[in-house]
Amino acid sequence: MRGTRDLLLVSGGAAVSAFGNALSTIVLLLHAQKLGPLAVAGVLVAGMIPVALGAPLAGTLVDRLPNRRLLICALLLQALATAAVTAVLDHLVLVLVLLLLIGCGTAVADPAASALVPKIAGENESSRGYSWGATGRSTGLLAGTSAGSLLVAGVGYGPALLIDAFTFAAEALALLNVRAERDPRGEPNGEHGRSGAMAGLAHIRRDPVLAVSVGGLAFAVGCIVLINVADPFYVVDVLHGNAVTLGAMQSCWVVGMLIGARAAVRVRTQQQLLFALGLAGCGIGLAACLPAAVPVVWVAGPAWMVAGGSNSMQNVTHRALVRLRTPEMLRGRVFAAASSALITANLLGTAASAGVMELVGPRWAFAIGGAGAAVAGLSALVACLRQTGPEQAERPARAASRGGSI
Repeated sequence: MRGTRDLLLVSGGAAVSAFGNALSTIVLLLHAQKLGPLAVAGVLVAGMIPVALGAPLAGTLVDRLPNRRLLICALLLQALATAAVTAVLDHLVLVLVLLLLIGCGTAVADPAASALVPKIAGENESSRGYSWGATGRSTGLLAGTSAGSLLVAGVGYGPALLIDAFTFAAEALALLNVRAERDPRGEPNGEHGRSGAMAGLAHIRRDPVLAVSVGGLAFAVGCIVLINVADPFYVVDVLHGNAVTLGAMQSCWVVGMLIGARAAVRVRTQQQLLFALGLAGCGIGLAACLPAAVPVVWVAGPAWMVAGGSNSMQNVTHRALVRLRTPEMLRGRVFAAASSALITANLLGTAASAGVMELVGPRWAFAIGGAGAAVAGLSALVACLRQTGPEQAERPARAASRGGSI
């Protein structure tokens, strides 16, 4: 595979950055917990808002400017904003403003990284490239989740946040040594190059496969958020566990993510991607329902591993499917629009989770979220396969990409 050196740099940088993100999440949630539930909710939501609302601008930047350099700038912005949080930890409003700034970097970095991977690995090896990136992120997340609490306890809140700032800078340094570049300025300015900021959303809406797959995945994300919110209550109130039990459950999820990322390497054709995406949705849904039905640790742990693997498979196949169904000059805006849809679903699910928990408790929250995710995965798989013929599988998005832009 071409671009192996560059992929090693990109996936290694993603691992380092994910480790730092795990640290900062622990710091900010522990600190906000002292200030009450609204502070915790603000910390969780602040970084998502720019991704949900800034997709048109972020996607346009990705489709207008060199992606590798744009990604480096976004990472440096995140590094500076994270370092600044250490100075204002006792001022919640300032912390939230800086988290919004970090989210602005994420809004640009995610579609830029997704659009850059096919330039590094090659169009036909994009699934492998996305799998490498997911493996790096999962490895860093596993290390951060496992050792994060101990490190935070050892060095304190401020130094832990500075470590996260350093990891953003380290990922930017790794990208400086990447040779590949996606530079839209050097491409012919065709119809998609001239189209407007909302063209990504318009393309998803027109493409029958992307409309159903992105919509189904967004619905699944909204359901799975219920599980994430119910997780600590399930561990404490149902399993009668403690922080160690919760950490072990989360580690099972991340280990599953590592396995799922590697399993997605060979998924390449449209039929394979659709099947894997639908199967992963069903897998994560059933894996969430099982602990609700059998509330014991030895069932919940393996189920969480299956759920994490399915989650990672969803991430890889979703990116590969968007790449397959989208013209090159439009990919930044489509990736940004898809991210916006998923983050919006996350926000809506988070907003609904408190009410669901109050009404039905953690076990039923698991069952409802799991059932919704399974139905979404199955529905997306059936609907997409019905709308996709063999010819479309070999010539992605040709018909779907026609029409005027917004």
